[in-house]
Amino acid sequence: MYKIRAILDSEEDVIRTLHINEKSSLEDLHFSIAKAFGFDGHEMASFYLSDDKWSQNDEIPLFNMSEIGEGVSMSNYVISDVLKAKNNKLIYVYDFFNMWTFYIEMIDFKDILVEEVKLILSVGEVPEENSNNKFDIQDLSSKSEEDFGDQFDDFENFTNIDDIDLDKL
Repeated sequence: MYKIRAILDSEEDVIRTLHINEKSSLEDLHFSIAKAFGFDGHEMASFYLSDDKWSQNDEIPLFNMSEIGEGVSMSNYVISDVLKAKNNKLIYVYDFFNMWTFYIEMIDFKDILVEEVKLILSVGEVPEENSNNKFDIQDLSSKSEEDFGDQFDDFENFTNIDDIDLDKL
């Protein structure tokens, strides 16, 4: 049995700790985390392998988006394949439109068989909106041309890519 802590990247502390069978798939962990935080689990999501400094490394997506048989997905991985030792870490991103980001860590291991996932600790409430990472098209569309400064001034006389003098760049 793995004891896994999931911490939501938000202004307030929002933490869930789960007991889960280490032979469960990452897809099972995905649904368990989503449920523990009040999400339905139907949005796109990915786990990212991470190091002790929480660097985002290789992606393990919910679905294989590659050619048949070539890519990886959460259903192909057992939790113990990626969380091999105490304090191993993953980054979990749920719902790519809202970019809910979670820090996942295996905090303990016991040689006990667990049939069902059990939520053993719940701290804090999930905010209604993810204020940390949400992309708002209204912010961009409300800007005027002056807000972008002189970034595009050089393009007024541009007619053809061949007109660019690469030696001046």
